[in-house]
Amino acid sequence: MFEEPEWASAAPVAAGLGPVISRPPPAAALQNKGSKCRQLLATLRALEAASLSQHPPSLPSSDSEEDEEERKKKCPQKASFASASVEVGKKGRKKCEKQGPPCSDSEEEVERKKKCHKQALVGSDSAEKEKRKRKCQKHAPINSAQHLDGVDQTGPKAWKGSTTNDPPKQSPGSISPKPPRTLSRKQWRNRQKNKRRHKNKFRPPQVPGQAPAEAPTEKTEVPAVSRTDSHEARAADLRARMAQRLDGARFRYLNEQLYSGPSSAAQRLFQEDPEAFLVYHRGFQSQVKKWPLQPVDGIARDLRQRPASLVVADFGCGDCRLASSIRNPVHCFDLASLDPRVTVCDMAQVPLEDESVDVAVFCLSLMGTNIRDFLEEANRVLKPGGLLKVAEVSSRFEDVRTFLRAVTKLGFKIVSKDLTNSHFFLFDFQKTGPPQVGPKAQLSGLKLHPCLYKRR
Repeated sequence: MFEEPEWASAAPVAAGLGPVISRPPPAAALQNKGSKCRQLLATLRALEAASLSQHPPSLPSSDSEEDEEERKKKCPQKASFASASVEVGKKGRKKCEKQGPPCSDSEEEVERKKKCHKQALVGSDSAEKEKRKRKCQKHAPINSAQHLDGVDQTGPKAWKGSTTNDPPKQSPGSISPKPPRTLSRKQWRNRQKNKRRHKNKFRPPQVPGQAPAEAPTEKTEVPAVSRTDSHEARAADLRARMAQRLDGARFRYLNEQLYSGPSSAAQRLFQEDPEAFLVYHRGFQSQVKKWPLQPVDGIARDLRQRPASLVVADFGCGDCRLASSIRNPVHCFDLASLDPRVTVCDMAQVPLEDESVDVAVFCLSLMGTNIRDFLEEANRVLKPGGLLKVAEVSSRFEDVRTFLRAVTKLGFKIVSKDLTNSHFFLFDFQKTGPPQVGPKAQLSGLKLHPCLYKRR
């Protein structure tokens, strides 16, 4: 009996672990003619045993032809592997039978043995490949439809909608594919910001005089109706601003005319242009809103503490605010009428009888160059001991004492004065009698500075 070489007995172990390392057979094995065939058969049996050990064999008595066909469909790799091993064994036997008697010294025998050994190694390599395929099939989807679904989900269409730009590359040795990495909201914003920076980096710089270039992005079309509405709104706003500036300019012009000329000229101006008084009144009201207080309110507060039977004459009443604030009977006079209670006249000649009123009021109305005529007319209509109340802008007075001395020469004496306010001065005079000077006498204290408003 011939002894089997050591490397043939170690073949089953090598087949289970991995590819067999080719080693030259010992010299004693070359002398045996049938040793080659035994070795091949041993390796094939070992490979079959290793492959069949992973799947328990079913009982041959209980299997029918239909069961075998189903088993073949389920495990096509096992059947192909078994058929391949049987074919390899048959080819090896035929080649061994064709060979002549053994010759230990011939080179042809050595080459034949090497070829047979290579074929055995090829069989072992095919067994290793079959094992890898079975492992991949375990992790891969069994159903072909599921496999196609998985391909579609991970295909380029899915990657277009995903936040990552490049699909993850699988290593050749990895078994299961890794899921795509999802970005957080902050990471996505940073990525979009970097894209915009990279795009603007190569954009040509703009000249300050040129208009900005249109972006390639799609612009949403605004309906024509909204554009026309916005255009009309801007046009209306522009017209309102221009009208406001024009009114302001006209107010400043009228105010200058009232302070630089006599009251008779101002009366003619408003008679010729009735709208001019409305413009002046609107400008005056806008200026009043900027004042810290209105002197007419202080005068009304003082008159409410006095008897309601006192008759009041309001020179330069404007919108009749004083008459609306007190219970006393009030005669309202002005150059133009904004209220039915106003009597249009020149304040140097009011339609009242002599000594017919108890209180005469000049609240910011000592305008024009004929202030003396206004004060003499107040002396005429006031009763003996009557009250004269004057409120004027503080900046108009160059010297308060000279103004007080000039008023006393016209038949009044000072009762009280309030110079604490930064904007207005308040004076209370009492009638003592007729004027003490003639009509041609010069009273320099009655020349006050005009109150002109600057453009803002």
